[in-house]
Amino acid sequence: MSQPERPAASAFVAATGFEITEATGTRVAGHVELGPDQHTPWGVVHGGLYCTVVESAASIGASLAVRESGQFAVGVNNSTDFLRSVTGGRVDVLAEPVQQGRTQQLWQVSLTREDGKLVARGQVRLQNVPLPG
Repeated sequence: MSQPERPAASAFVAATGFEITEATGTRVAGHVELGPDQHTPWGVVHGGLYCTVVESAASIGASLAVRESGQFAVGVNNSTDFLRSVTGGRVDVLAEPVQQGRTQQLWQVSLTREDGKLVARGQVRLQNVPLPG
């Protein structure tokens, strides 16, 4: 399975620290280094970071899946569960499709610590829409 060119990250996604190591229409993998810059006032990583990474990974993969048909994918629902609080370290990100249809896709994303324990998981439903222009 060949790896297409990596999509450019927006400034917003780049600010999360999400590093993509693999991106295809059926799998997106990467990692995030977590630390104090992503903390809540109580010293744990903010759940919004996990939501952003979940949506980003799913959107990238889903968009790559429909790129050749002149489309990209936009999230219409993001349901992210926060399972463990984390203060720092690396989390690995893995996104894979549950269903890929003509008009919509459903992707599942997991974020795990280096010890293999699940930190957060999310599911994103995406709508396939025409590329602008």
